[in-house]
Amino acid sequence: MPGSLNVARPFNSPYCREWIPGRSTLSEKKTSTPNREDLEASLKKGAPERSKDKKRQTAASTRYIARLAVDAILDKKGKDILILDVTGVSGVADIFIIVTGDSDLQNRAIVESVRMKLKEEASERPWHVEGTDHHHWVLMDYVDLVVHVFLPEQRAFYELERLWGDAPRAEVRDDQQASDIALLAD
Repeated sequence: MPGSLNVARPFNSPYCREWIPGRSTLSEKKTSTPNREDLEASLKKGAPERSKDKKRQTAASTRYIARLAVDAILDKKGKDILILDVTGVSGVADIFIIVTGDSDLQNRAIVESVRMKLKEEASERPWHVEGTDHHHWVLMDYVDLVVHVFLPEQRAFYELERLWGDAPRAEVRDDQQASDIALLAD
């Protein structure tokens, strides 16, 4: 029906519908979904460097905001929490936190919990957030800290743990607190 907005497309569809101002219909445009081969190829090229305009808002240490993020994730029962210290491996960030949620609803809760805890306790806001349309894989970029929130299928497919296999890591147990994690100690 002309003028109506049909936004329902499968997550893995190579097309999305886009409304163009001044037109009464929607147009389709080709979009790309990252695949594992593209991720591996980009990593083999060498670590990208941070852009000069990418700066955090506060002077809080990266390990401190990572501890806050882990506590926020634990509050929402995130599973299989893995912390990677990618300082020597990546120029993009210092710490990656990878977590799995059971559903898009739980992933949404984890993302909001991390966002609110870092905002309230460290006055830190994400520099960039991606994936909030479907919550299958949400990336929260806090410049030196990147939080990846996955559904189980997407985490198994992309295997970020394997891609960053050279990085020191710490697995977080459900009964653990972030202050107990040696990798996050200041």
